[in-house]
Amino acid sequence: MSGHSKFANIKHKKEKNDAAKGKVFTRIGREIAVAVKEGGADPANNSKLRDVIAKAKANNMPNDTIDRSIKKASGDMGNVNYVTATYEGYGPSGTAIIVEALTDNKNRTASNVRNAFTKGGGNVGTQGCVSFMFDQKGQILIDKEECSMDFDELMMTALDAGAEDIAEEEDSYEVFTAPDDFSAVREALEAAGIPMVEAEVTMIPQTWVELADEQDIKMMNRILDLLDEDDDVQNVYHNWDE
Repeated sequence: MSGHSKFANIKHKKEKNDAAKGKVFTRIGREIAVAVKEGGADPANNSKLRDVIAKAKANNMPNDTIDRSIKKASGDMGNVNYVTATYEGYGPSGTAIIVEALTDNKNRTASNVRNAFTKGGGNVGTQGCVSFMFDQKGQILIDKEECSMDFDELMMTALDAGAEDIAEEEDSYEVFTAPDDFSAVREALEAAGIPMVEAEVTMIPQTWVELADEQDIKMMNRILDLLDEDDDVQNVYHNWDE
């Protein structure tokens, strides 16, 4: 699975402005709300909540903000019901795009997602039209500079914890797991003191599409920017080889 690192892209995203950070916190807050609703407010008994808290901390979300989100979700204020919605479609030159949303209004979200695709010259397709081009995997990114272990030691730690594969990139290590094993592997690496840049269950493209035409690149960025601006949109996966 090596050969296509998203590490540089992640670091770039983390350096965005405070407004972008606010959006990230909003999205993670919704994930916390869903995790609490599904498994309760105690992280010790809710592995999904533990995973979201780890994600929140990796994005520098303050502890008191995390605690407030959990209390809000478990108390009387947590009466907003977010539902999951997934959209699939095509961008310029047949690029495949998957959009995951958490929303309290599916009609609004569907309209916004369709609008983003249309403005970028793409189109929303039917369920399953592009998801077969992706593999769902747990992915953990580790900054080489922050990791005290060498590759062999890290590999043994990850594989012993249940990881499927580990790749060494120029400035990072990437650990891959089956979705069901993700929590256990992430917690084992955390217990071993390994700092993680990002840890989440994601969709990894089986093949990548290069966009050579400047107009295609402009339109693809238009789709991604519009989706990024939508608070309902949690994750966007695509196979554009940026």
